[in-house]
Amino acid sequence: QVQLVESGGGLVQAGGSLRLSCIATGSRFSFNAMGWYRQAPGKQRELVAVITSGGTTNYADSMKDRFTISRHGAENTVYLQMNSLKPEDTAVYYCNAKAEVVVNVEGAVRRMDYWGKGTLVTVSS
Repeated sequence: QVQLVESGGGLVQAGGSLRLSCIATGSRFSFNAMGWYRQAPGKQRELVAVITSGGTTNYADSMKDRFTISRHGAENTVYLQMNSLKPEDTAVYYCNAKAEVVVNVEGAVRRMDYWGKGTLVTVSS
């Protein structure tokens, strides 16, 4: 029943900015980490950025200086602020969320990994 819904993609000129949002609904738990991946045709899906529930962030090297990931409040919501966009940033951006759900008194957990459907970012030259 968990759904990740991305928004904010679109067409932008090189050098411009976009802010992506991902809202997780239907969860009975908080996520340990949420992040963004992207995939362009002919390329592997790559990590863009991730943020843990404690606020620790990690970025791909090529995006560290241009992109910022954040979470605000108690909601299962993550943002990706993208600045100085380049044509090579064109891709489908996917929201990802990870959780470990305790399922019994002994402490057994189920590792959960959720993906959104993606939002297309197109950066024109």
